[in-house]
Amino acid sequence: MNQRTLRVLEFNKIIDMLSDRALSSMGSEIAKNLIPSSHMKEVKIMQEETDEAVSIILRKGSAPLEGLNDIRPALKRVSIGSVLDPGELLKISDHLRCARRIKGYMDDNKENYPIIKDYIEGLTSIKSLEDEISNCIISEEEVSDRASTTLYNIRRQIKEKNSAIRDKLSSIIRSSEYSKALQDAIITVRGDRFVVPVKSEHRGSFQGLVHDQSSSGSTLFIEPMAVVEMNNAIKELKAKERAEIERILSELTQKVEENLDNISVNNDILSQLDFIFAKAKLAIDLKCMPPSINDEGYINLKNSRHPLIDPDVVVPNNIIVGKEFSELIITGPNTGGKTVTLKTAGLLTLMAAAGLQIPASENSTVAVFDQVFADIGDEQSIEQSLSTFSSHMTNIVGIMAEATSNSLCLFDELGAGTDPTEGAALAMAILDELYERGAKVIATTHYSELKIYALQREGVENASVEFDVETLRPTYKLLIGIPGKSNAFEISKRLGLSDYIIQKARNLISKDSLEFEELITSLQKNSIIANKEREEAERLKAEIKKIREEYENRREKLEKARDAVISEARREARNIIKDAKDEADALIKEIRQAAQEAEADRNRQIEEARKKLKGRLDEADEKLSKSAVSDSRLKPLKDVKPGDTVFIETLNQNGTALTSPDIKGEVSVQVGIMKINVHISNLKRKEDTKQKAQSYTTAGALSGRTNVITSSIDLRGQTLDEALINVDKYLDDAYLSSLSEVTIIHGKGTGVLRQGIMDMLKHHSHIKSYRPGNYGEGGIGVTVVEIKR
Repeated sequence: MNQRTLRVLEFNKIIDMLSDRALSSMGSEIAKNLIPSSHMKEVKIMQEETDEAVSIILRKGSAPLEGLNDIRPALKRVSIGSVLDPGELLKISDHLRCARRIKGYMDDNKENYPIIKDYIEGLTSIKSLEDEISNCIISEEEVSDRASTTLYNIRRQIKEKNSAIRDKLSSIIRSSEYSKALQDAIITVRGDRFVVPVKSEHRGSFQGLVHDQSSSGSTLFIEPMAVVEMNNAIKELKAKERAEIERILSELTQKVEENLDNISVNNDILSQLDFIFAKAKLAIDLKCMPPSINDEGYINLKNSRHPLIDPDVVVPNNIIVGKEFSELIITGPNTGGKTVTLKTAGLLTLMAAAGLQIPASENSTVAVFDQVFADIGDEQSIEQSLSTFSSHMTNIVGIMAEATSNSLCLFDELGAGTDPTEGAALAMAILDELYERGAKVIATTHYSELKIYALQREGVENASVEFDVETLRPTYKLLIGIPGKSNAFEISKRLGLSDYIIQKARNLISKDSLEFEELITSLQKNSIIANKEREEAERLKAEIKKIREEYENRREKLEKARDAVISEARREARNIIKDAKDEADALIKEIRQAAQEAEADRNRQIEEARKKLKGRLDEADEKLSKSAVSDSRLKPLKDVKPGDTVFIETLNQNGTALTSPDIKGEVSVQVGIMKINVHISNLKRKEDTKQKAQSYTTAGALSGRTNVITSSIDLRGQTLDEALINVDKYLDDAYLSSLSEVTIIHGKGTGVLRQGIMDMLKHHSHIKSYRPGNYGEGGIGVTVVEIKR
């Protein structure tokens, strides 16, 4: 990327802001070396990693990268065989702790952040080494007593020796024998040896070794002979202590060397993560958004703000170039914001190409250019005797030599600094050449000729910075599609210049020029009105969208709640039916067991089981809010003969009398495969035994029983859930009534009902076989079922 462009657009200040947000010198170093990329894929990856880091910080808070130190010098020393000092080992321990914490920080939801996930998974946690260093090293200068048993014992002995020496010296300085010889009754240290201050004139009367004397020579610091051996012992112990410390440090260094590769990789990854999260912090602090990236040379910055201007005073602007037009010519008064607009477009393009989010609204678009060129500011060279124009032209010559179809060129006051006519002509020629190459250009100018050029040239668009004549202040709003007006006459009039002078000036300007200026004024007013109306329309559109989203959310919640209630109700209904069926199956099993017992006892148990079954089914029927329908056509029997068809009221079943009543009034009755004794008072007869039996209906299935079990059940018009309940009950009744074959009428329809019935029959305990109906039986609209006997 062009270094002059980076300088004039103040990209280095953005880099300084980024570097300040890194927590380590290594992350800061990566930030300082950051330059914009001209490769689309690389830019997209850098933008994605920044976006992931922003999302992580907003959801989980700042990444735990504190304590991340630059351990590269220490790792270098390990690689060449040097022993690390306590401070270097502590930094490595902190580094390992940082790697372990960052892995824990990202343990959940790593799937949502694939790029950061790859970095995290590359880290290695070495907690054993981290803990060992922490246990052995207290500070940058001190090794812990717990580092080894030997070191603990040595230091304990040193403390004991020190204590013994102090006791001995204390007895000496308290002794009346030496009170006159001592300068002061204190114990001090000289060269790691315990000594006492002795007056120089008493040197002969005080036995010991002189280690020092005062500056005046009146005091000698003497080590009494009584403690020389003890001091020698301490010196030997301290030598052993140093040797043990060296051994401990060497052992720890050896373990660092064993893990050198993993620690080096951790260092690189943590440095990169520090840099990535620094980018995220900068984005959050500057209230940035991720831009869309394209390689088509299209820039659409919505509500873009210059990142180096106070956010409380900066005016957001929309900047567009590269799609409907490839060159944008900005005109307007001085200090109106033309140069700021130019720098904003360039700086935000560089930031996006460097993987940084930009201070603009969501859905802003930035292109990736191979080069961004900028000729902004006055860089007159005194040494080279270049004028302002020459300086600019020298830079422009360099730009023209390198600009391609994928370049962005920014010109401030193009053609200025020379004769206006020649300067304007030269500027138009430069713009024409860059247009032919396909480069994207944003240029500022004061020349009216360039305003007309932009109106007449296809692919070139005018723009202006708004100026409030009433307040004599710029609004810094960029108006695309409208050329700027100098407003010199209006400003002069408001500042007090006489009307007749202003009028003379107007007369000196051609009629065409005045009409052109008036047209510009009209366009500006209309544009301002249109922009306000557009902003109001966008605001109302956003409100409507928000209301609609709220409505959709509420509707979705209500639908979910309704579905949940219906599902729960269906589940409870199925549970009730299932419980009733399970109880019925259990009772039938009891009946079958009773049939294997003695004849008399079997009949009694069957009667009791039938009563129990009737009670259970009545209870299930009551839960389903259905009641059994009584038949008024039944009447009591006074007499019965063998062969008569009778109705057993207690069993709710038909049967055939096998005998006449005995002395006790008991009648033997055949019910299906069973023979039971029933008292005549429990038998009844229908008034019209030839009357056609009523079809088994949905109500009959739900209520539990009908007086006559027909050979078919009609399910047409029922839902699948209703049909399954009715068929299950019907098959139980058909089984108890000893029917060998029944027909289930479900119709053809969509096939859902037929398939559901088929699935149920596969696993039903009463079913021997089943098949679709044959021609004449109803075809696929019915299913013929054979019941087990």
